[in-house]
Amino acid sequence: MSATTLTAAPPVSRAGGIQGPAALGAAALLALGALGIGQVVGPRQAALYLLGAALGLVLYHAAFGFTSAWRVFIADRRGEGLRAQMAMLAIAVLLFFPALAAGQLFGQPVAGNVSPIGVSLLVGAFLFGIGMQIGGGCASGTLYTVGGGSVRMLLTLAAFIAGSAIGAAHFHWWQAQWHLAPVSLVRDWGVGPALAANLALFGLIAGGTLWLERRRHGAAVAPRPRPPLAPRQGLARLLRGPWPVLAGAVALALLNFATLALAGKPWGITSAFALWGSKAAMALGIDAAAWPYWQAPAARAALEGSVLRDVTSVMDIGIVLGALLAAALAGRFSPGLRVPLRSALAAVIGGLMLGYGARLAYGCNIGAYFSGIASGSLHGWVWMAMAFAGSVIGTQLRPLFGLEVERTPRQTGC
Repeated sequence: MSATTLTAAPPVSRAGGIQGPAALGAAALLALGALGIGQVVGPRQAALYLLGAALGLVLYHAAFGFTSAWRVFIADRRGEGLRAQMAMLAIAVLLFFPALAAGQLFGQPVAGNVSPIGVSLLVGAFLFGIGMQIGGGCASGTLYTVGGGSVRMLLTLAAFIAGSAIGAAHFHWWQAQWHLAPVSLVRDWGVGPALAANLALFGLIAGGTLWLERRRHGAAVAPRPRPPLAPRQGLARLLRGPWPVLAGAVALALLNFATLALAGKPWGITSAFALWGSKAAMALGIDAAAWPYWQAPAARAALEGSVLRDVTSVMDIGIVLGALLAAALAGRFSPGLRVPLRSALAAVIGGLMLGYGARLAYGCNIGAYFSGIASGSLHGWVWMAMAFAGSVIGTQLRPLFGLEVERTPRQTGC
């Protein structure tokens, strides 16, 4: 499919100096939040909050997007973003697999994200793929672009949370449909063979994108648009960006491994959305506590307790604030209230599909795809295939909502 542009992409705002009030506000919220969480829950939870902030900063400065990377490849066979994802996954499995096989990391028990393959996963990942292209972002992309000042993505996030709650309400029905037992390649094959198979697949995908890109364009060049100002160097570039996308891939892999060490499980995002949505439903008089999704003791404790005690929730909040800090340091925090009607409609429809699909598919582009594959779970690869197929459909639907189908990655990763 050839790329079609119906609406011109908004010009990248000319980055200026550090936006002091926004930067100080974000830094204060991070510092005070860490102190408060440390007092209420404990220092480990506070560290996870700040780890979320680091993830948000990396995502923003590297403009690391799953959504736009897939869309650009689908539309114009530009594969830089997909190759960065393969590099990220390769580093992750090299770090994760030995720790998961040992069952511990620095004395902390650890377990991966390993989920079943079945109707729920297939349908959910496909819906998520459509939703990410219509809504304009994946789970991580939605959070960091909200932190960066995107008002449109607030609509996507609100619908994402609502869709997650609806998915939690229906989850027991989907779980009852056909499915296979979870498959852990690390457990069933051993570390060596599992690593060899995964690294070979990463190489095949990266090589395939290069071949297809060169076949269409003659060379795998088409870098991201140059920053509007001369690139910063040294510490200034580290703090204020922009970062090469490959640097973002390395940082995300390392930070996911740090999450495994601190939380005992890999990075995830959307379970918190189901929690927030279900809490909101209860506030509206809906008995979400009666849903089978919340009957396990740990799930019930999360629903009845403070969100500050939920690892995923505090990391998600940290991502938003870390991206806000990054945007202010880059001089690019400039929220605008004007959202075209068709674009707003797409944000709501896409967000609902994202939330519902993520619940059915045991996670999103982070919890199921990134962390699932890093955990050696076969469901992560199936999620990728089905979500990519959904993205093909979603990319074709974007023009109906007046949304751009770009030929090269843009400065925001969504």
